[in-house]
Amino acid sequence: MKFDMLWSKIHRATVTDANLNYVGSITIDEELMEAAELLAGQKVEILDVNNGERFSTYVIRGERGSREICLNGAAARKVAIGDKIIIVAYAQYDRSELSSYKPTVVLVDEKNDIVQIKHEV
Repeated sequence: MKFDMLWSKIHRATVTDANLNYVGSITIDEELMEAAELLAGQKVEILDVNNGERFSTYVIRGERGSREICLNGAAARKVAIGDKIIIVAYAQYDRSELSSYKPTVVLVDEKNDIVQIKHEV
């Protein structure tokens, strides 16, 4: 049996842009992607702390060091610049893998600078 578990998340990132005229996705600073072990094209869920919206999209690589968090396409209508969001990725695990299970949690400040990286639920 497989279990859908938290793989990683970027906690309380600040939306820096919303681009309606783009095909779709969320653009994330490459450094933040690496810290959260996210891949370009990977499905993620977006949880908007300000308005309660929850939706899925996929990741595209943003410029390293830009601290960009930009919702693109239709997702741009679900957020506002300045909103706090949680970016969540899940993975499937076998029961045998759960004994050593430790997801990656990236905590950021209001400028999307990394404050702490934890490996716990």
